[in-house]
Amino acid sequence: MTVDTRVLLSGNEAIAQAAVEAGVQVAAGYPGTPSTEILETLARHGEIDVRWSPNEKVALDVALGASLGGVRTLATMKHVGLNVAADTFMTAAYTGVGAGLVLISADDPGMHSSQNEQDNRFYARLAGVPLLEPSDSLEAKEFTKLAFEISEEFDTPVLVRTTTRISHNRGVVTTEARRVRETLGFSRDPSKYVMIPAYARRRRPVLLERLEELTTYVEESPLTADIAGDSTVGVVTSGIAYRYVREVIPGARVLKLGITHPLPMDRIKSFAAEVDRLFVVEELDPFLEDALRAAGIDVEGKAFFPRAGELSPDAVRKGFAAAGVLEAPAPVPEPPATVVRPPLLCPGCPHTAPFLVLKRIGAVVAGDIGCYTLAALEPLAAMDTCVAMGSSIGMAVGLAASGGTEKPVVATIGDSTFLHGGIPGLIEAVYNEADVTVLILDNGTVAMTGGQEHPGTGVTLQGEDTRPVDLVALCRSVGVDDVRVVDPHDLAATYREIEGAIAHKGPSVVITNRPCVVAPTKVKDHPFTVVAEACTACQLCMTAGCPSIVWTDETFEGRRKVAIDTTTCTGCTLCAQLCPPRAIVLDPEWEAPGRG
Repeated sequence: MTVDTRVLLSGNEAIAQAAVEAGVQVAAGYPGTPSTEILETLARHGEIDVRWSPNEKVALDVALGASLGGVRTLATMKHVGLNVAADTFMTAAYTGVGAGLVLISADDPGMHSSQNEQDNRFYARLAGVPLLEPSDSLEAKEFTKLAFEISEEFDTPVLVRTTTRISHNRGVVTTEARRVRETLGFSRDPSKYVMIPAYARRRRPVLLERLEELTTYVEESPLTADIAGDSTVGVVTSGIAYRYVREVIPGARVLKLGITHPLPMDRIKSFAAEVDRLFVVEELDPFLEDALRAAGIDVEGKAFFPRAGELSPDAVRKGFAAAGVLEAPAPVPEPPATVVRPPLLCPGCPHTAPFLVLKRIGAVVAGDIGCYTLAALEPLAAMDTCVAMGSSIGMAVGLAASGGTEKPVVATIGDSTFLHGGIPGLIEAVYNEADVTVLILDNGTVAMTGGQEHPGTGVTLQGEDTRPVDLVALCRSVGVDDVRVVDPHDLAATYREIEGAIAHKGPSVVITNRPCVVAPTKVKDHPFTVVAEACTACQLCMTAGCPSIVWTDETFEGRRKVAIDTTTCTGCTLCAQLCPPRAIVLDPEWEAPGRG
C-alpha cells in the first residue's frame, strides 16, 4: 500500500495509510474499540516506530515528545481514552508542537464496546484545537494527511474524530508513496515548552490568536462544501451523518463541514440565508446546533433527531418525516420474537472460577473494564460496580472506608487494566491501610480488544521481545505484604487463596495466571462430555455460564439434564470440578490433532 493503488480499506486502515504517506515516524496508543486497528495496521510498516503504551496519557506524552524532537507523530485512542490523556492534551494546545502531531479520537455512539457515548467534539472546543471529521474511508485518509499540515502550519495538535461506522466501514482509497521527511531536531525553548505559570500566561494569548487565524483558514477551506440542491430545505452536517443525509434526502441543499472547530460561521450564515428551512443533522450531542443558535442562526435539529445512540438512515428518515419534510415511512412489521442469548465469557475462560468463588463468598466486588465485566450478568452475577479503566481498586478502598457493608470488599482488575490505571489505586490501598483484596486477573493479553500486547506480556506491538513487568514484584514493591498466585482452573485452590487473602488484615493481592483461551492462539485441550445416565440434573455446572454446556430434552426428577458441545469445549475441567455425581468426564471419542 505505498504507490498509487486503489484499494478497499476500513477507516482505521485508511488512517494508518495516511500516516505512512505523511511520513509519520512515531505512533503510540492504547488498544480500544473502535480505534485498535489503526496501530495494528501501521505496525506492519517497518519504517515506523509503532507502540502500545501503558495508557493513553503516556501514549500522548510519547507522541508530543517525539513531535518536539522534530518528527511527525500519531496518537490513537478511543473516546474515553482521551479522558485519560486530557491533561497532556489540554496543555499541548499551549505548548504547540515541533513536527506535526495528530490525535485520533474514535467515538463509540451506541456504546457497542464502551461504558458511555461521550461526544469528543467538545474536547476540541475546550482545548482550542482544530477538529476534523471525515465521513468515509477516503476522507479518513485525506483528512488525516491534511491534519499534519494544519498542525505544522498553525503550531498545534490536531484532533481527528471518527466514529464506529467510519472506523470499521470500508471504502475505496487511492494510496500514494510515502513521503520521507527530514528529522527537524529538538529546539530548546523553555518559554514555549515549560508550562510554569509565568510562561503559560504568555502562551494563552498565542492560543487565542491561533484560533483567530484558524477561523480565517476554515472559512476558506475546501473541506467546507456547499452541495447544490433544493433550497427549500438546507442541512448542515458532518461525519457519517452526511452520508445518511445524502441517502435519505438527496435533493436537499447541504453544507458539509469537514472541519467542525473552529466553525466557518460566515459561510454557515450565508448558507442559512439562502435556504427556507435549516436543519442540523449530527450524531450524539447538539454540538453544531448549539453553536449555530449561539451565533443567532435559526436552526432545527435535536427536536427531530436522536441525541442518544447511533444515527442511521432510518433515524434520519424518521426525523425528517417528523419535521414534515418527508412522508412518514411505511411501518415495518415486528419481527417474530426470539430468545436473545446474553453475552457470556468464552468456554474455558480463566476468569470464570474466581467469580464463582466471589459469588459463593458473598463479597462486594468493585469491577473494572475488560471481558470479565460480563461477570456482572447472570449466571455469575458477581460484580457490583464498574465505572472506568483502573477505578476498581480506588472504589473498593472507598467502599471499605464507608463502612457501608459487612461483607468483604474485593476489587477485580485485568492485567493490562492494572498497568493502565490500577497501580495508583493499589498504592492508595497500601498508603491508607485499606482492608481490601485486589484480584488481578492476569490472562497475558488485552483480551477484550482482540489480544493485543501490553507491558506485562514481554512482547512489543511490533513483535519484539522486551522485559515484561513482574506483577508479583510490582505489588510487593509498593508495600503489599500478602501477594498470592493461583491457577484459576484449580477451583479449590482458587477458593482457598481468595479466602485466605480476604482473611488477611489490610490490603492483599491474588493474581490468577492462566492465559486467555483465544489469544494469541486458541487453547484447546481434551474436551469433556456428560454421561447422561449419571447426570442428576443438579445443574450446578450451569452456574459457570459456559457456552459449551447446553440443555437437553432429557430430565431427572422434573429437571432438565445437560450436555457438552465437544466442538467448543476447551477442556478447562471447571465443570467437572463442579459436578457432584462425577457425570462430567473426558470425551472418550476425542482424538488429539495430528493423531488417528
